[in-house]
Amino acid sequence: MSHFSTVKTELRDRGALLEALSDLGHDPREGELSVRGYRGQSELAQVAISQPNGADIGFRFNASQGRYELVTDLDLWKQQVPVERFLAQLTQRYALRTVLSASLNEGFQVSEQANQADGSIELVVTRWS
Repeated sequence: MSHFSTVKTELRDRGALLEALSDLGHDPREGELSVRGYRGQSELAQVAISQPNGADIGFRFNASQGRYELVTDLDLWKQQVPVERFLAQLTQRYALRTVLSASLNEGFQVSEQANQADGSIELVVTRWS
């Protein structure tokens, strides 16, 4: 029998989370959402993406920790990569979005951004005084 699992993350900013999910090709929904699982079971989350099998991947905000937790039925996981790899890719895109936002707020401009062969992202920002 399937059940929901909760995975702790370090994702704290909703905007960066939504942008990172979009970067990975997902269409995130936001609000007080019911994340669907096995046989109609559900959990509440504030951000969710749908999977082709009708189950969802959700992100629930844990106010006491100040961060989002991934909540999903792992037995119904239907992504191209395992959950660990999905979280690694999401965390990388989230970090990039966070750095880009902070850089822009501090008056920097992106002068170079390149995806490396090892999967890392090289980012060069500049600011003229």
